[in-house]
Amino acid sequence: MTKVTFLGAGSAVFARQLMTDILHIEGLDGGTFALVDIDAERLELAHKIAEALIARSGKHWSVEASTDRRAVLAGSDFLINTIEVAGLANVRHDFDIPMKYGIDQCIGDTIGPGGIFKALRTGPVWLDILHDAEELCPQAWVLNYTNPMSILTQVALTGTTMRTVGLCHSVQGSSKQLASYLDVPYEGLEWRCAGINHNAWFTVLRHNGEDMYPRLRERILIPEIYEKDPVRFEVMRYLGAFVTESSGHFSEYVPYFRKRPDLIERYCRPGYLGGTGFYADNWPTWRANNDASIRDMLSGSREVPFKRSHEYGSFIIEAMEKHEPAVIYGNVRNHGLIDNLPDGCVEVACLVDRNGVQPTHFGQLPEQLAALNRSHMAVHTLMVEALLTKSKEAARYALMLDPLSAAACSLAELNDLFDEMWEAEKDYLQPFA
Repeated sequence: MTKVTFLGAGSAVFARQLMTDILHIEGLDGGTFALVDIDAERLELAHKIAEALIARSGKHWSVEASTDRRAVLAGSDFLINTIEVAGLANVRHDFDIPMKYGIDQCIGDTIGPGGIFKALRTGPVWLDILHDAEELCPQAWVLNYTNPMSILTQVALTGTTMRTVGLCHSVQGSSKQLASYLDVPYEGLEWRCAGINHNAWFTVLRHNGEDMYPRLRERILIPEIYEKDPVRFEVMRYLGAFVTESSGHFSEYVPYFRKRPDLIERYCRPGYLGGTGFYADNWPTWRANNDASIRDMLSGSREVPFKRSHEYGSFIIEAMEKHEPAVIYGNVRNHGLIDNLPDGCVEVACLVDRNGVQPTHFGQLPEQLAALNRSHMAVHTLMVEALLTKSKEAARYALMLDPLSAAACSLAELNDLFDEMWEAEKDYLQPFA
């Protein structure tokens, strides 16, 4: 019987969707969901919603839950990681302190000062979990959904023996957006896409064999379309390819859009399109609303959604357990997959079947796109060093190389910023003490 263990299951909206997806796998009629979270109250919500989903499915799955992961890891076939480490306590520090130094973040949980300090808080816990898994379920496949995706996946692949793939929804989500922008049926859209997470590039974009980039360049001249994704359209216009992450988040990855107020006004828009402090201002409310939503579902005052999503997790499980081959885009180690990127974590098409996740060779990215990816891969490498060797200084160097931070600040300012953030978050950085 298949056993799927959710780490950080208290983020019940995401766990709910992934369990829903798994329950939609035809022929996978029984198994165990094991739920783990250090927050007992949120864990109980996840437990109850899991039971409600199973009842609705009519399948023979069981649920177990524990605040002690070691109590449930044994026998796991798949570990799904969605942990959040001290995010609520630090989301303001991650935004407010960099903003004092002129580093304007929209999301700030994957790159930049916010992403680097999230990695410092999350990485040690993540490695502890994986070391437990090495002992208790060494053959399990680890599906990582937690950000910073590239850093956490790379440290898992280099610092542990666990078979790990990082999963996002930016490729499938962006491809659907592209079909909408082009006003063509999604079913006929073809593409090649590769790079790093949130920085993967649609190097080929066709519909029924016809190159769609000329049409897309015409379509972005329509203001109503341009306004839906200004930053990504600017990047496509000048660098030649559409990128997989939203305008707001991608604007943090490059030095072009957020280093001056006039540029933010010109290219960034509210919300996910680039609003200043969007994540920090809204995440605590989102979390509370998510918990309230789950309670409403359990009370019957709100319908429990029961539709399969395009998240890759269930398709990986289906491919391996039911021998139904699938292609997903996974974050994996670059052992010669993208020729002009270094060793590190890259996002490429992967075949999944009974043999597991098998990344495919992409070849060379256009050099201007590879160069942007390499600038972040250097940061990732330093952060992996920081996590594996408990090196505070490696993390400091990573901040100094971050493209947006470097565009906004001097080395001396970045040094002071690092120290100020460290002091504010030191209670959650004990592994480096």
